[in-house]
Amino acid sequence: MTNPEAPGTGRPFDALLCDLDNVIRFYDTSALTELERTAGLHVGTVARLAFSPELDRPLLLGRITRDQWAQSIAEQLREDFYEPRAWELAEAMTRSPFAADQAVVSVLRGARAAGLSLVLVTNAALDLDEDLAAMGLTDLADHVVSSAREGVAKPDPEIYAIAAERAGAAPQRCLFVDDRQENVEAAVAFGMTGVHYRGPDDLRAALAFLD
Repeated sequence: MTNPEAPGTGRPFDALLCDLDNVIRFYDTSALTELERTAGLHVGTVARLAFSPELDRPLLLGRITRDQWAQSIAEQLREDFYEPRAWELAEAMTRSPFAADQAVVSVLRGARAAGLSLVLVTNAALDLDEDLAAMGLTDLADHVVSSAREGVAKPDPEIYAIAAERAGAAPQRCLFVDDRQENVEAAVAFGMTGVHYRGPDDLRAALAFLD
């Protein structure tokens, strides 16, 4: 990561663009894991099906609901594995409980309070607003850029353009944080500074200029 400070600004960035899943929100998949073992499936089988482009892409682009996504996963499980518990497995996959990492939330709230424009940039389903409300995060960011609402998903350059516009900042003045390397690389190619997130210390280090 590089921090190209603009002359006379005193800070390298005006906006923080942050991913949601596996940065702020984390899922508890223990129930799904137990169901897979009971069904004799390798752990991770359902997730591999669920997140395949054929099943996942329509959800992220807002073309289907979460329930329709579950139905497509169940149908694929029946087709590939003749699995009688396909719907139960699909429901466990698509309705896994989740929670926010409060350490990360605290850092993000601090960055916003310090004057950075905070924008969540996430590949998410149509019910994202409900999920944010369930975590008490409806007031976390200045703006939320959701793939399902915008009809475009990371790493498409268009979603980075939308996020920068919502932030009111030039791409060169945006710090982008994501757990997926390909999304970070796309942000850098768009002119942003990218941080590959692996834990809260990565975020703290990237925002050290606020101290």
